[in-house]
Amino acid sequence: MMIMRRYALLLLLAFASLQLLCFAADDDVVFYDTFEESFDGRWIVSDKDDYKGVWKHSKSEGHDDYGLLVSEMAKKYAIVKELDEAVNLKDGTTVLQFETRLQRGLECGGAYLKYLRPQDAGWKPKEFDNESPYSIMFGPDKCGATNKVHFILKHKNPKSGEYIEHHLKYPPSVPSDKLTHVYTAILKPDNEVSILIDGEEKKKASFLSAEDFEPPLIPSKTIPDPDDKKPEDWDERAKIPDPDSVKPEDWDENAPMEIEDEEAVKPEGWLDDEPEEIDDPEATKPEDWDDEEDGEWEAPKIENPKCETAPGCGEWKRPMKRNPAYKGKWSPPLIDNPSYKGIWKPQEIPNPNYFELEKPDFDPIAAIGIEIWTMQDGILFDNILIAKNDKVAESYRETTWKPKFEVEKEKQKAEDEAADSARLAGFQRKVFDVLYKVADIPFLSKYKHQILDLIEHAETQPNLTIGVLVSIVVIILTIFFKLIFGGKKQPRVEKKPEVAETSNGEGSSGEKAEEAEKEEAAAAPRRRRRDN
Repeated sequence: MMIMRRYALLLLLAFASLQLLCFAADDDVVFYDTFEESFDGRWIVSDKDDYKGVWKHSKSEGHDDYGLLVSEMAKKYAIVKELDEAVNLKDGTTVLQFETRLQRGLECGGAYLKYLRPQDAGWKPKEFDNESPYSIMFGPDKCGATNKVHFILKHKNPKSGEYIEHHLKYPPSVPSDKLTHVYTAILKPDNEVSILIDGEEKKKASFLSAEDFEPPLIPSKTIPDPDDKKPEDWDERAKIPDPDSVKPEDWDENAPMEIEDEEAVKPEGWLDDEPEEIDDPEATKPEDWDDEEDGEWEAPKIENPKCETAPGCGEWKRPMKRNPAYKGKWSPPLIDNPSYKGIWKPQEIPNPNYFELEKPDFDPIAAIGIEIWTMQDGILFDNILIAKNDKVAESYRETTWKPKFEVEKEKQKAEDEAADSARLAGFQRKVFDVLYKVADIPFLSKYKHQILDLIEHAETQPNLTIGVLVSIVVIILTIFFKLIFGGKKQPRVEKKPEVAETSNGEGSSGEKAEEAEKEEAAAAPRRRRRDN
């Protein structure tokens, strides 16, 4: 059976590889970098002063597979790869795909790629930074409340000439583990974009839908008139004080909120002449105290011990209570405003930058850049792909990403199970320690051996721990109820004295009867003494 499974797996891999070769032959692979060879001489590291992070050519942990590694914590990184030929995003399907592994997790930082416009847009590889113009930004980003797989399109408004960032609404979250994940964006000719994580579609959106991108690619037809001003007589108050209302004559605005409780009586035993705090009689002036430099020494205060038994000390004052005559400051009631016109808004005018669009006017991709700031090291990028066929991307996922992921997942599962077992073993050890102490409780002495047998049995078979706990609880409850309600007294049986046949027997009948009486007394339930 095992041989058949391996044979089937080899056939599957061979078929997937054949698919890959067929697709590659059709020139559907525009760019692909496995990083099996060093990036030196192929990728260009930015010379900008802000980007001090060191990139390394490194193996993915637990694999022989190489990738591009973020090697230092709390640094900015920038590196770029120029494409041999710019990619036209307006022509058919375009697939953007890459793998990333957050080997130390990701608490605050990015792991996304930027697909850059041609250099005539105003950037140079050696000066690559966050201002370098891109067409698409895609990939994980996580910090604080931010946890998303970005997809941002920079699109040029044909009327204003301004490039605007359009963010995908409600993007998927970043996987929280430390495994290798593959991120795929499929740009389709029907204006749709699909975001896949590990080959599973997590988000589908339309470039032209205002529901999917913020701000929308197609601007609104009208905008608020920037020159419109609110008229001076425009009244936005929905309610106004009633001008005909008059304050009642008995309304006293000066009445206090609280008054003394005249019915209160000083508690008996109140110590008027005793202060609440007194000098600490045990305190002594420090030997190094200098009155001229430190001032006159005063003993620290402590609570007056006489006040502890008295209802109170010091001057007694009547407590305060709410004043029934208090009404506060009078104000007239509110009525509907007859001059109310609503909340003012500027009038809408035609948007001079409005345009209609049948398809996004994508700028071509001329380079791939990674420009990130991250607090974590250990971020590994691998298998960066640009293709013109989503089946090619699927084939690459099956042959390059999936085998690694399955190995990592099994390893993670084993580590999690080991950690769970260690936690369970630690818990059980604590439980056993407590049970051994329970066995030493004096009133359980009669059952000590039974309890110890249960504990030792559970230690050899840890899965019985819960059952042992239940058994011991039953024993304790049984004894508890016996102590409270008393056990059923056994009827005493008088035994006839037996005549000893010889003088050197095992004991007289009187001695045997006395021993029997002692055993019976020991077996009877012990009564608790009642305190008088």
